[in-house]
Amino acid sequence: MVTRRRRKALVPWAFLAPFGVLFVVFFVAPIGYAIYQSLLTTKRSGALGLGGSRTVFAGLANYASALDSTAFLESLGRVLLFAVVQVPVMILLATTLALLLDAASAKWPSFFRAAYFLPYGVPGVIATILWGFLYVPGISPIIDLAAAAGLHVDPLGSSTVLWSIANIVTWAFAGYNMLVIIAQLKSIPGELYEAATVDGARPWQVVWHVKLPLVRPAIVLTTVFTIIGTLQLFAEPQVLRPITAAIGVSYTPNLSAYTEAFANNNYGLAAAEAVLLALGAFVLSFGFLHLVGRGGRR
Repeated sequence: MVTRRRRKALVPWAFLAPFGVLFVVFFVAPIGYAIYQSLLTTKRSGALGLGGSRTVFAGLANYASALDSTAFLESLGRVLLFAVVQVPVMILLATTLALLLDAASAKWPSFFRAAYFLPYGVPGVIATILWGFLYVPGISPIIDLAAAAGLHVDPLGSSTVLWSIANIVTWAFAGYNMLVIIAQLKSIPGELYEAATVDGARPWQVVWHVKLPLVRPAIVLTTVFTIIGTLQLFAEPQVLRPITAAIGVSYTPNLSAYTEAFANNNYGLAAAEAVLLALGAFVLSFGFLHLVGRGGRR
């Protein structure tokens, strides 16, 4: 009897074991190794460092160097500014598209749903290359049309390139977020709409008092995904960097860590920057969830 009970108790753990192994190997272990690397540094000896090198424990020296780097701090400030503008725009656009496609008067919703989602299927590098052609003067028809209208447009200028990147990110991911929100909309019972209509609610009142409150979990989820994705900004500035001087080697935190690791061979500092970025994403994401949860309880 005891053996049978033990077997029954072990059954759930047996089903969870494959996930647990993969989670540890591909999530926990890389994070632990990054933290370990961030505590090490390479010491070189001899003239010009040609006498050999050895890895020694550095403590928090790499973190101090990262936080003392003006370029890294500026990159953090840049992605925070990017997030403050781009995250609300992304979520507002995705929610609006979902509400429009869910409206009873919407025509060909399946076609437009697929059309809005299609950019998400384009790899980020390819999407950036495509948009890069639309940003380069002399090639872009958009810039040529603006010049014909007497407008000077420079999407790759130092003051505009960040928002050109935001345009690429919004174009690529708005459809994905829209799909998450519209899936939540489709789960709302139709009886609620009928009851609201019987009570005399107008269409905009149904949206404001019925649809938006009930899709709140989906909006919160997509917002968290967008915050995390914003802090991980890498592919777009990396691809655009050869065609504009406005993007440096430390334009974003991820680009800075990449440069330190694979251009400067400073893996300890790169790991420290990556860990700091992960902590920033953790704090912002859970801070947002805490703020939303407290607002929901009120």
